[in-house]
Amino acid sequence: MNPAFSVIFFTVSSGTGYGLIAWLGFLVFLDVLPINKGHGILIIGISLILISSGLLSSTVHLGHPERAWRAFSQWRSSWLSREGVVAIITFFPIVVFAWYWFVPDESGFTIKILGLVVAILSMLTVYCTAMIYKSLRTIHQWHNGWTVPNYLLLAAAGGAVWLYSISSSFIYIPFTWKLGVLIVILFSWFLKSRYWKFIDFAVSSSTPESATGLGQFGKVTRFENPHTAENYLLKEMGFKIAQKHSLKLRRYAQIFAFMLPSMILIWELFFSDIIAANSVGVGLRAAASISIFFGLLIERWLFFADAKHVVTLYY
Repeated sequence: MNPAFSVIFFTVSSGTGYGLIAWLGFLVFLDVLPINKGHGILIIGISLILISSGLLSSTVHLGHPERAWRAFSQWRSSWLSREGVVAIITFFPIVVFAWYWFVPDESGFTIKILGLVVAILSMLTVYCTAMIYKSLRTIHQWHNGWTVPNYLLLAAAGGAVWLYSISSSFIYIPFTWKLGVLIVILFSWFLKSRYWKFIDFAVSSSTPESATGLGQFGKVTRFENPHTAENYLLKEMGFKIAQKHSLKLRRYAQIFAFMLPSMILIWELFFSDIIAANSVGVGLRAAASISIFFGLLIERWLFFADAKHVVTLYY
């Protein structure tokens, strides 16, 4: 598939934003995150910027962005529509969640419940995004059991790193929190590696024989090209990337999205007392956030570039 940057940025930016706000809400629900006004509003603000910029960029890929609102009416059958509906619904509890950071509440019960609602709806939105691709039976690189878990865990990993980087400047981060972020990164790395291994060896159930319906007559081979000029299908569905380039980009994705953030987390686990209070620690944590975001952009580009639509069997 032709990787459109608008869609790539949308899935990475909104995924990281939803992962960030989901972790904030979940940790507040568990009562392990202090209610610091400046801290909470900054995180909610950054997550809303990431989510909004991602959602807005997705409309760039549409032929008629002004008609995007019509997609909401197809929620009964379309995962794209369901994603839009859930995304809009999620904004309301996020706004109320932000408001309650300023409202004194001795028990903290209301903000805890709001945090849980925000976390669930945020990850549900990411799930709907993943299902847009997982539901396409015509692309076996997407229609498999690895797509949804990877989307959810990569969003969680990006959000966890960003939350850790921002929170370190406001509150004390315990050892268990740092270790938890590291585990999320490493597990998402493992799942992504398994996904790549799956698409390298998995074979599509569709063949030229089944696609053309001529399998009853024997093996189907191409007689000549169906047309002499490139068309939309070849441009969008017939995009190809050489295997050596794909492997090189996978290495870059692993370095930036998983290896560098992991190394920074491991460094802070053992030398946090040395770097926590100076600019070196702030710089390292900022580098981790930028690194994982950039690495996920590469990963998502490959997610589209490696996909092969069944229509290419005709060509």
